[in-house]
Amino acid sequence: MININSKLPAVGTTIFTVMSKLAADHQAINLSQGFPDYDPDPQLLAEISQAMKTGFNQYAPMAGLPLLRELISEKIESLYGTKYHPETEVTVTAGGTQAIFTAINTFISAGDEVIVFEPAYDCYAPTIKLLGGLVKPFELQAPDYKIDWEMVKKLFSANTKMIIINTPHNPTGSILRKPDIEALIKLTKDTDILILSDEVYEHIIFDGEQHQSVALYPELAERSLIVASFGKLLHATGWKVGYCLAPEKLMSEFRKIHQFNVFSVNTPMQAGIANYLKSSHVYQEIPVFFQQKRDYFQELLKQTRFELLPCKGSYFQCVGFRNISEEKDTDFAKRLVSTLGVAAIPVSAFYTKKIDNQVIRFCFAKEDSTLEKAVNKLIKL
Repeated sequence: MININSKLPAVGTTIFTVMSKLAADHQAINLSQGFPDYDPDPQLLAEISQAMKTGFNQYAPMAGLPLLRELISEKIESLYGTKYHPETEVTVTAGGTQAIFTAINTFISAGDEVIVFEPAYDCYAPTIKLLGGLVKPFELQAPDYKIDWEMVKKLFSANTKMIIINTPHNPTGSILRKPDIEALIKLTKDTDILILSDEVYEHIIFDGEQHQSVALYPELAERSLIVASFGKLLHATGWKVGYCLAPEKLMSEFRKIHQFNVFSVNTPMQAGIANYLKSSHVYQEIPVFFQQKRDYFQELLKQTRFELLPCKGSYFQCVGFRNISEEKDTDFAKRLVSTLGVAAIPVSAFYTKKIDNQVIRFCFAKEDSTLEKAVNKLIKL
């Protein structure tokens, strides 16, 4: 027998994989994992195909195709007023998760502490632990998942190295507003604390709210790495193309790790996306598109016994089920799949301590007909 010492002994298969497999096993409607069930814009697909036909099939530059980096830089300056130099401060990555993994690997060492707001996307904590870092979770509570920044300050120590924020937030659909950012500026002033800002849902924000990117605030931008995703923007999560933004001093370190992680990212995808974005209005269209989805799904869910929690961004709707069952959220979610044929994610999976507020998460990035079929089943509860 070969003895193996696991670097992540407490980590198993992700809840996304578990629930998607259950959905497949029971031929259920999968509202668990966050991906659309409709195709991207045909024009985008045509641009990808054309890129392949015209020779974009070999390694891209390590940092990404220059045209795509230039477009990213122009977009950020236009939206948030901060200039990231495309040569030294923008790196194309193999999706948002790879960018997050690389950012944490770049700056976290054994003994470093990282403050994470939970429920949290499930790649943060394992990556920190893999490096010998310590996760300092700040536990947010349903229904609004607001941050008490005075309490956050109590988590600070001499070993605090990084704070990870995520807005719009997965899984809760909450957002950070200007007072949150002002509190974060105050807390990190005159420190060496870095910020990893997960902004992959930046364009999926509703009700006239402004996305509070750290790029809007020079005091934060200078200490921050921003992660974004073309998968969310272009309805193409399977392409795994994203990017990271950071000041040159931070980005030069990020690239040292990136080059030995994936080195470079899918070339025809980069070329096709760049050509598509040159003539697309997708940045303006995405909030409208998904707000219509959210509003329609919420109206459908009002026919059920679920309690709708606030959803200000992302393409996730959280619901409470206290009026329906006293089960643990994991048991309730599994029962939904096996008996009703609808898959959701139990929100306790996003907490280190598996805190159960009897809340589950649905993904509404689906065809209207898919949402209708799902709710017709959920009405039976």
